[in-house]
Amino acid sequence: MRGNRGCHSHAAAAGPPPRRGERWQRSRRRGRDFDGHHGAALTEAVRAQAVRLLARREHSRVELARKLEAKGHDSDVAKRVVGQLACQGLQSDRRFTEAFVRSRIGRGQGERKIRADLHARGIDDATADPFMADVSWIEVATGAIDKRFAEKPADRNEWARRARFLAARGFPSDVVATALGDVPR
Repeated sequence: MRGNRGCHSHAAAAGPPPRRGERWQRSRRRGRDFDGHHGAALTEAVRAQAVRLLARREHSRVELARKLEAKGHDSDVAKRVVGQLACQGLQSDRRFTEAFVRSRIGRGQGERKIRADLHARGIDDATADPFMADVSWIEVATGAIDKRFAEKPADRNEWARRARFLAARGFPSDVVATALGDVPR
């Protein structure tokens, strides 16, 4: 576990500059004080939005920062707030990965698809490996087949259809072959 390594407290931004001309007003509309610093009120608004998102479900650092940016918040502020939340233990890539892997296995998805989805959310293999190591992918594939198809494949075409189904869900060919058994004649 990373602990508080890399966690820094940031000094509060100084008050507004004495001059309040058009440049200052444009700057404030973008969420910055005149001298380029982000206001404490803006940072608190971003933090509140992030906490609301985390209250619904776990998010990875990258995913949370992207969502905050998509809601119109400044990229630097979003990343700083997400970093602070991680330091405080409110956001955790490990917790997100554990919940995500468990959810996707429950949906009958394979290792390749789960890893690709984790990579898209900024989670590396080193973080994902502990949560995927003890999974029986053959059982997950068999469960997905049983849930989708009522009967065993009657012919070669049905077997191939099920193999494509599993491959699309992210199962490697050796798991597909083991889960489906021999090809009917």
